[in-house]
Amino acid sequence: MFQFYQPRKLIRFTSLLLATVVVLFPAFAQQSNQKAVRPRQVFPKNEQPPDEVLKIDTDLVSVDVRANDSDGRALRNLRQEDFKVYVDGIEQPLAFFQVERRSGAPRPLAMVFALDISGSMTSEEMSRLRRALNAFSEKLADHPALYAVMSFGMNVKTVQKFTSEADKLDRAIERLAREPSGLSTHTYDAVDDAVRLLVRHAPRTREGRLIKRAVLVVTDGFPVGDTVSASTVIERANAAEASIYVVTLPSYSRVLPAATQNPLPTPLDVSGLAELTGGRSVYADEPNYEALFRALAEEVTSAYVLAFYPPEAKRHDGRFHTIKVEGPHGVMLNQSRPGFQTAKQ
Repeated sequence: MFQFYQPRKLIRFTSLLLATVVVLFPAFAQQSNQKAVRPRQVFPKNEQPPDEVLKIDTDLVSVDVRANDSDGRALRNLRQEDFKVYVDGIEQPLAFFQVERRSGAPRPLAMVFALDISGSMTSEEMSRLRRALNAFSEKLADHPALYAVMSFGMNVKTVQKFTSEADKLDRAIERLAREPSGLSTHTYDAVDDAVRLLVRHAPRTREGRLIKRAVLVVTDGFPVGDTVSASTVIERANAAEASIYVVTLPSYSRVLPAATQNPLPTPLDVSGLAELTGGRSVYADEPNYEALFRALAEEVTSAYVLAFYPPEAKRHDGRFHTIKVEGPHGVMLNQSRPGFQTAKQ
């Protein structure tokens, strides 16, 4: 660092050095307490988004939309003219439209598996889960996909950073059986960390195509001990354009009365974590999870991608603006986020 200074300007160097110490000292103090208070922004003020994000037009707003008929079957034959997008109640022209799984190259995917290893998860479930996650990645073998693995219980831990290598993914899941668990289940903290991992290491585009960002949470359905609220996690996921998918395992049913025929909504269901981020919450009620996870892999990569430019006056006003997508009559739509927050200039 000393190459920036000349000997004859020693006074300037000394002043700068003192200023650096003043700046760094509170940073060290804050670092010692970083686990007590989580950052309130997806991108902290002193941290810029990844370079890949800065290379594209940041004014472009995208939203993923799933379309189903009245029986819940996915519809993949809709056209651009079948959709209308409204920002704050005013219709906007579409700048980009893509139908996944119908034509063209597969959409890139960045997925974080957030896996519950708390004491309520059985070893049998962990073994089934390993096979199911392998089935998930095999189903998307033709996609340019990156996967990361996080575990959570008493603590949240990144077990495997983003990789495209299937054997690394499998070994990471295998190691989870040896991880200490604890009594707490920090589910919202885990999703919060997963969203941050996506923001920092999964660029918005890859090879000119918008990346699908998603988190797949596998849990028994009972968050305990979280330091961040569900509403905050949902807000951050929407800001990062990340959809949350939740799989609740059968261990949840063991706390329910024997007479219960259908599983009751879990706290995660009630929070709207999946629904409000364009994902889905499902219950694994079959001994073999593989079919369910293959279906989820199909659903994660099957959507309509709509993108638009907000009105010029709203692009940098620092406000939250609502997004409403409408489709043909009788078609049920599920959009990935309710709106977007602009940066203040």
